[in-house]
Amino acid sequence: MATNQPAAVSNLVTQTTGVSVSIPDPSDPVEKEFHQLMTDDDAAMDEVDKWIQENNSFTEQGAGISKETLNARIHARLDVIKKSYQDFLTRHPNHARAHIAYGSFLNDIKDEDGAVAEWEKARALDPKNPSPWNELANVYGHDGPVMKAFEYYEKAIQLDPTEPVYYQNLGTTVYLFRRDATNYYHITEQEVFNKALTLYSNAMRLDPQNFELAQDVAQTYYGIRPFRTEDALVSWTNALRIAKTDVERQGVYIHFARIKLNAGRLAEAQQHLDDVNIEHYNELKRRIQRNLDEALAKSKATNAPPAELDSAPKPDPVK
Repeated sequence: MATNQPAAVSNLVTQTTGVSVSIPDPSDPVEKEFHQLMTDDDAAMDEVDKWIQENNSFTEQGAGISKETLNARIHARLDVIKKSYQDFLTRHPNHARAHIAYGSFLNDIKDEDGAVAEWEKARALDPKNPSPWNELANVYGHDGPVMKAFEYYEKAIQLDPTEPVYYQNLGTTVYLFRRDATNYYHITEQEVFNKALTLYSNAMRLDPQNFELAQDVAQTYYGIRPFRTEDALVSWTNALRIAKTDVERQGVYIHFARIKLNAGRLAEAQQHLDDVNIEHYNELKRRIQRNLDEALAKSKATNAPPAELDSAPKPDPVK
């Protein structure tokens, strides 16, 4: 992964609104309305996802509708939700959680400027709510300045030190933007790696059964130089321990094989590859097996006994 690649962060940081859909006071009609608005938002997004998936399937069979027609249908459906948010906030302009939720809705429909404006309003209305700090940090990590992303993630953690997503997001940003992190924290690159891993460790401590998080943490080691073989294997072992499906488990075996191949532990690498039998990994398995076969061949050639000397003396080479 690049050390300073803003676009990469948007794909790696975890999004969370921090908005509770529970009703603080069941008798409060405003909270009831807000809860219903959130429910309608989720339902609309689910419906749009279903339309897209169904149309992709129909298109493969030659029966799908055009992208233009589908987009018009999606916009019409989401405009209903957008107007509902606007109407609610017109009547309740100081409802911070509604501004957070509306910002997330706008972000989902690719209106980033609108989303930022809503999150800034929420931050001003309720500065002790960690969610807008996290959401704005995601934006700064994508568009810059990255230093503000560090600052805002740290503020989110300060406000809610029990939320694993905030540690994960800051860890990812520190890891990706390590040159900026060395300047912001006044530490060396190796200390930046250690800081990122500590943040990931905090996230895992708070969410110990999250395989996707454990996998992300383990993959971090591929970008660390010099490579920390044993630490990486421990991290992948932790991921294997909480893997729930054969696809997840055999994906870990692939990483075991790759790491042990690079470490020269060829027999162990072969054992891990032999445990992979799901078609999903066939191409990766073939690629690693090819590299492993080459390494085994070189190893055998290097360890071969010396050739026997001929009894007759050899002529001196031509000078």
